[in-house]
Amino acid sequence: MSAYRILFYLALLTYCLANNAQAQQVDDELRSLLKQTIEDADSFQDRFDAEVWLVDMSARLDDFIPDGQERLALLRLVHREATRADIKPELVLSVIQIESRFDNFAISSAGAQGLMQVMPFWTELIGDGEPARLFDMRTNLRYGCTILRHYLDIEQGN
Repeated sequence: MSAYRILFYLALLTYCLANNAQAQQVDDELRSLLKQTIEDADSFQDRFDAEVWLVDMSARLDDFIPDGQERLALLRLVHREATRADIKPELVLSVIQIESRFDNFAISSAGAQGLMQVMPFWTELIGDGEPARLFDMRTNLRYGCTILRHYLDIEQGN
């Protein structure tokens, strides 16, 4: 086990002991769901990376998405699509927070739709021409990450 992992587990243990009352209140169903999500997370290098990232990001998004199952499903999809597009998942989460505040059915005054606020004309350019599919979380993330990667490439990462 690497020194980094040992230090992480020691820090996690210290945190849990210090916050024992809160730690005991963690919902068993959410804990079970998190464990299953970690085991099913296929876009991570290893289980440890999945556990650290999912636990951290899940806690950060609790105020935006109270339902644990919905939150973990989104995190898993964000990580998969961001990794596929070679984008940091945290950047994608930031875009979602700013653009839609995690509202899958958000529509801007300009007509952009879904989590990443994808303009419907993109469905004609790179998809099947069905803008209604932009409200599907998986589809919106695929389009959004692909478009974001395109613009990052054009602007050389800036």
